[in-house]
Amino acid sequence: MENNIDIKKVAELNDQFRKTFTGGRLLLTIGFRTLPEDEQVEVLQKVRAFNDFSPDNDPFGEHDFGSITSSRGTQVFWKIDLYDINDEFYSPQPDDPTQTNRVMTILLAEEY
Repeated sequence: MENNIDIKKVAELNDQFRKTFTGGRLLLTIGFRTLPEDEQVEVLQKVRAFNDFSPDNDPFGEHDFGSITSSRGTQVFWKIDLYDINDEFYSPQPDDPTQTNRVMTILLAEEY
């Protein structure tokens, strides 16, 4: 039997994590970490403020991916993955934080 998943709740939990960087793990790739520190700070602020979701860039309504460009022209992606509590598979109930480990990766577009 398939679980009913509240997509709005998934989006709310993803937004909360993205805006606060709490409620999950944040991974910064080596490429991202090579950016000057002030550019890293700018990008992290833009990730937190991101709210440009549309059917084109968020077709499932989960608010789990975004693309931003720094003031220096660096294109950066962020992606939230939803794992089970053992970090082995996709979460069986991504709208339930007790069954889901959220992992956000921030990376240069060229690393994708």
